[in-house]
Amino acid sequence: MTTVAVHDQTVPGINWNNLWIVALAVGVMVAAIYSHNAWYINFIHVAFGLMWTGIDLFMGFVIGPIMRSLPPDARKSMTLRLMPRMLFLMPTLSIITTTAGWFLAIELGYINPDAPETWSWWIIAALAIVTILTVQGLGILLPTNIRVYLEIRSANPDLAKVGRLMRRYIVTVAVQGCMQIAIIVVMTRLATGDI
Repeated sequence: MTTVAVHDQTVPGINWNNLWIVALAVGVMVAAIYSHNAWYINFIHVAFGLMWTGIDLFMGFVIGPIMRSLPPDARKSMTLRLMPRMLFLMPTLSIITTTAGWFLAIELGYINPDAPETWSWWIIAALAIVTILTVQGLGILLPTNIRVYLEIRSANPDLAKVGRLMRRYIVTVAVQGCMQIAIIVVMTRLATGDI
């Protein structure tokens, strides 16, 4: 991991060694999928989904309000430490959760790509929510993470720009938190088998 001095502070850089952890997590998911063991796939889906949901809710409803109340220097310092971790964590959790969920639904017979009549409104709702979460996560949150991190590390950061980006980031995370609650409702319905 590299460190850089940013305005008389030494802050950690992006730790590319985290890619090994990402690769390990993806490997565990792939092993679950190839096992065709519904319990194992379900475990991966639920465990990663719990982490994804918990972090989304924590970021949107706890960290977000705290960040807004911090003075600019403290907000900048927290962002410089938080964003490099989120860069690896959230995309990994979301991709593994949704991929394992798809294969679990196939394994349990909820989805037969060749027979659309097997799809229920609960499955369609789950797919719609997950699509929204994925587009927001990979299309808004991930690029915003990178833009904020790079802007703050620059020699002359535009704090107004960072503030605008972070407001959009926090609002998007709060929306993701609400969508996570909606997906919990759908998933608990699917877990009962009453689809």
